[in-house]
Amino acid sequence: MRLENKVAIITGGGTGIGKETALLFAKEGAKVVIADINEQSGSAAVKDIQAIGGEALFVRHDVSNEDDWKKVADETINIFGKVDVLFNNAGIYIIKPLAEIELAEWNRLMSINVTGVFLGMKHIMPLMTKQNKGSVINASSIAGLTGAAGHVLYGASKGAVRIMTKDAAMEYASAGVRVNSIHPGYIDTGMADYASEITGNSKEQLGKNLFPLGRLGSVNEVAKMVLFLASDESSFSTGAEFVIDGGATAK
Repeated sequence: MRLENKVAIITGGGTGIGKETALLFAKEGAKVVIADINEQSGSAAVKDIQAIGGEALFVRHDVSNEDDWKKVADETINIFGKVDVLFNNAGIYIIKPLAEIELAEWNRLMSINVTGVFLGMKHIMPLMTKQNKGSVINASSIAGLTGAAGHVLYGASKGAVRIMTKDAAMEYASAGVRVNSIHPGYIDTGMADYASEITGNSKEQLGKNLFPLGRLGSVNEVAKMVLFLASDESSFSTGAEFVIDGGATAK
């Protein structure tokens, strides 16, 4: 029970990495707030958590909307009384040549991938300071560490998340609130399906071509890293980058 008596908010918690992390958190004793724009998948995730004996709450949530963040904060405090963990997981993915990116596409992706993370930290981290303890995990990507063709938009967003994480970590260290970023490569989710479609390579080919370990990552492998960062086991880690990429950035 590595998260016993902790309360965790997970954005995009209805599917993929978010849902897998939510289930793992619940198994480890956390009360979980599933914040997701999709009511159907978010509610289903809550039922799955309850089915294994966990406690969970669903809040419909657009991460780019500040009023929605206020609602998530208020409902979490009203129901569970505190916040110990925030996993800023929600994000979208676009692969497109630089000259073909529309301004509307740029603004939409940035509003979710960057503004959403900013708003989450803005409204949740001050709540953590009241108990002089908390852990924020921001989902960046290896695209926030290395360059790739067709990734100017997505890479810009994930690079921003990487640096915001370090800035927030320095600002809140004295308050006992830790902030770290995770940097996955392709994980076997809908984003990998999209990349496969855009590139014309199967997911198996992507894994063999891009990652020295020869495969894509699994949602469970990412969830276990997030669990470590959410738990007190990572108590001396803040402002750091945790890479989950099968060796890709070591090349």
